[in-house]
Amino acid sequence: MGKTVLVTGAARQLSGRFVRHIQRDRDVSRVIGVDRRPPAHPLGGAEFIRADIRQPSIVTVLAEHAVDTVVHLDVHGTPGPAGGGRSAVKEVNVLGTLQLLGACQKVPGLSRVVIKSSTQIYGTAGRDPAVFSETTMLRAPAGGGFPRDVVEIEGYVRGFARRCPDVRVTVLRFAHVLGPAADSRLAAYFRLPVLPTVLGYDPRLQFVHEDDVLEVLTRAVADPELPGALGGGTFNVAGDGVLLLSQAARRIGRPTMPVVRSFAPWLGSALGALGVDGVSAEQLRSLVHGRVVRTSRLREAMGGPLAYTTPETFADFAAVHGPGLLPPEAVTRAVDRIEEVLRHG
Repeated sequence: MGKTVLVTGAARQLSGRFVRHIQRDRDVSRVIGVDRRPPAHPLGGAEFIRADIRQPSIVTVLAEHAVDTVVHLDVHGTPGPAGGGRSAVKEVNVLGTLQLLGACQKVPGLSRVVIKSSTQIYGTAGRDPAVFSETTMLRAPAGGGFPRDVVEIEGYVRGFARRCPDVRVTVLRFAHVLGPAADSRLAAYFRLPVLPTVLGYDPRLQFVHEDDVLEVLTRAVADPELPGALGGGTFNVAGDGVLLLSQAARRIGRPTMPVVRSFAPWLGSALGALGVDGVSAEQLRSLVHGRVVRTSRLREAMGGPLAYTTPETFADFAAVHGPGLLPPEAVTRAVDRIEEVLRHG
């Protein structure tokens, strides 16, 4: 008898891809997608149940369908298909996770829970370590927002793991997800015709390719004795290598618009209020210092690196969404000229 896998957030693009992807696993006999709204994309042969993980009824869904594996992907920094502002996002992220874990605790036969988290849990500050590992002591990120949501979510997950020692719990801290079809906030940012940046800062960025996300999730669902499977615990997930924001802008052919740091949150809030996707005060704060994570634990468990490095992931994204207003070589020449003037001015 194969696994019965329940996937939350099935109306999201990446979650829907995983629902279709995991059905090809021969050890999986049944896949159930759950969301508040029906997905606009097909789910293959998977079942879809319209349910809200914030409601107590989610325990009935788990029990009635004898779910033994839960993959919680409904954790995001942006509103889903149902819309809503920051408060709605926080409610789904934090209260939804809390309710879902409470339901999992009541279901007999549950053997594994996989949680989608984010490297944004480490925050971004000038005095932070150059590279974060899974053992880095966490603190409340400045400014709250989605990073604060992730801190709370992982706190609830640790409590669940202590109460349910027989359930294998895997937490995956993904870097920014990019790829041709990515619908993340950073993907929306890089699709803007002009990229707002913070004057005097050039943050280090890491990405993880959509296809690698699917592969890592599949390995987290697999039986731990299989080669390359991920057991329980916490894993940073990012492609090897680093890109500076200036390098990324050049490669996709987008001109940048530097703004002073004190003005950046106001600009982000104003543009976000006007409906400019990909820009917010939280987004611009994250583009001050950036962050880089160590992925040796993931590499050791999988037996090697991810298929895409960070530069290759961005190149795959840029091949579809670039070039921008300016050819990459023109952007490079302009930026080099500005830097030369500033150095000698």
